[in-house]
Amino acid sequence: MKNKNKFIYWTPRVLGILFVLFLMTFSLDVFDGNYSFWGTVVGLFMHNIPAIILVILLWISWKYEIVGAIAFIGAGLFYVGMILFDAFTSEGYLRFYMITYLSIIAGPSFLVGILFWLGWAGKKVK
Repeated sequence: MKNKNKFIYWTPRVLGILFVLFLMTFSLDVFDGNYSFWGTVVGLFMHNIPAIILVILLWISWKYEIVGAIAFIGAGLFYVGMILFDAFTSEGYLRFYMITYLSIIAGPSFLVGILFWLGWAGKKVK
């Protein structure tokens, strides 16, 4: 029973860190542009605002797991809403590549949120 609790405790935290690092890799396209030093710094900051917000929420979630559940599930729902809005306003329908975006970005976010929720619900039962 104790190993199960450790698994439920550590898995969302480790996956949350890996997910944020994965999101941060998308900001590396700033180096493709011909920007000055400060332009690159501002570009990196702007690209990493969602990741910075998730890092802050992950830090809070380390103690309050319900915050992690709400934050990561909410982030996944927000991304799904953005993709659907973009799909139906610009093209009128959902394309296959948009569905893959949803599975790559929103899927891990939902998984981390659900694992945080399981950890919170497990503590609440005891």
